[in-house]
Amino acid sequence: MSRGLVAGVIAAAMLGGTVFLVARTATTAAAADVDATVEYGGRLLRETAKLIGPDQADPALRYAGSRLNCSSCHFDGGAVPGTLSLRQTASRYPRPSPRDGGVRDLRDRINGCMLRSMNGRALPRDGAEMIAMEKYIQHLGEQPPTGSPQPPEQAPFKEPDRAADPEAGRAVYAARCTVCHGAGGLGLLTTGKPSDGYTFPPLWGADSFNDGAGMHRVLTAATFIKARMPLGQADLTDDQAFDVAAFINSQPRPAMQGLERDYPDLAAKPVDNPYPPYVDPFPQERHVYGPFKEIRAWYAARKASQPGAQ
Repeated sequence: MSRGLVAGVIAAAMLGGTVFLVARTATTAAAADVDATVEYGGRLLRETAKLIGPDQADPALRYAGSRLNCSSCHFDGGAVPGTLSLRQTASRYPRPSPRDGGVRDLRDRINGCMLRSMNGRALPRDGAEMIAMEKYIQHLGEQPPTGSPQPPEQAPFKEPDRAADPEAGRAVYAARCTVCHGAGGLGLLTTGKPSDGYTFPPLWGADSFNDGAGMHRVLTAATFIKARMPLGQADLTDDQAFDVAAFINSQPRPAMQGLERDYPDLAAKPVDNPYPPYVDPFPQERHVYGPFKEIRAWYAARKASQPGAQ
């Protein structure tokens, strides 16, 4: 069996996960006790495009603006341990969010993903979908580790001391990523019907995450890629992961409105945040591709010079 086919078989198994069957009869908060079950929450993460995507028959349920599933990044509905697992997520909230300048709870975090990673609109905080997702993520945190063997993750990503190179990343993508995501980066549909979503998600284009998503940051993307990709046989080097992340994020994708309002304290922006404004003097391209050492040094010196600094 070819290397690419092995990756595809393992990936399909991991992304597919268990399908829960649960009846859904209403969408209002009044019906939340009936509809907002752990099982429905699991389906929402695994079958996002089908249940709340842009092709949903009920316009009121078209929350996701793309045909991605949450499982596109959170494998098997977040149940798989390791990078982007949702097993410990509930225990981390509420917590401060530098991006919007306040303390945010788990429901806020879910809606952050809906607006950015899913390029959609916010779920009603008291609606069945939100409550079901919250219950499911809380349920994951209560489960003991599974005995199912998982392919081991790579050693953690170590940031190269240079700028990422999108053209070098193009070569990595062609050699290692096209078997699943396609030469054009548009993914592989599960059934041929867009409404059923993707087995292998698009990495750019109209059905991918928007430019306000965390995955649009080169260090975030490289960390995920190094740990997980190619799926089932993660073996890219730090340099390869860094460059292919830059290539993927150099491609066209949906634009999120209002990004200039992110990070009320601009000094709290991650060094690889790809959109302005910035409080530092470095150009946008430097924040997109790096190198980042000098940017970090600038912020460290700024902090040290402020009154009361230790």
